[in-house]
Amino acid sequence: MNIASYIDHTVLKPTTLVADIEKLCMEAKTYQFAAVCVPPNFVKKAKELTKDSGVKVATVIGFPFGYSAVEAKLAEVLLAIVDGADELDIVINISAVKNGDWVFLANEINHLMPVIKQNNRVIKIIIESGVLTDEEIIKCCELYGVAGIDYLKTSTGYAEKGATVEAVKLFRKHLPAHVQIKASGGIRDYAFARQLVDAGATRLGCSAGVAIVNGTPAADKGY
Repeated sequence: MNIASYIDHTVLKPTTLVADIEKLCMEAKTYQFAAVCVPPNFVKKAKELTKDSGVKVATVIGFPFGYSAVEAKLAEVLLAIVDGADELDIVINISAVKNGDWVFLANEINHLMPVIKQNNRVIKIIIESGVLTDEEIIKCCELYGVAGIDYLKTSTGYAEKGATVEAVKLFRKHLPAHVQIKASGGIRDYAFARQLVDAGATRLGCSAGVAIVNGTPAADKGY
């Protein structure tokens, strides 16, 4: 398996330096990762550094807690598109899930989807599966599957629990076939990465991409 082609090479720490982005993009080009995932303020830089490499640039919206107003998320989406982001990883309003406010969540995605699709960008919806019940995850699969998203993503990497094989299997069971799965949060080695892919993930969000590909210990806890 060419595990590198599944990886969104990621740095999303609040202390991110330009040097971190330069290193990230260099590694992504060297290993031919699927994408780099960077904070919104580094999208332009990452786009310049990955030009003509085939590596996509992803960024995050409403990150990491998802409770920004819909209007704020829409503004973030528009700015990310202007800056050149190819893929948008959007955190839903997790508080709305926990309160069972599915009307709010439907309204949120219905405001964001048209802009993203009109601009031919990829949309990945982050639901933070580690803090949701199976029932809540299934309802998310149903709602966002119908909405026409490209990927459902497990985690931000900032909750107490990241990606699990069980969550990916649950996603795959309840999502339409055309919706892909991105697993993220706590993916530190090849063995776990392979388990997630075998369970149905087609993208892996991680800061340990180089270690995963090379089979070496990850340098830090990371994303």
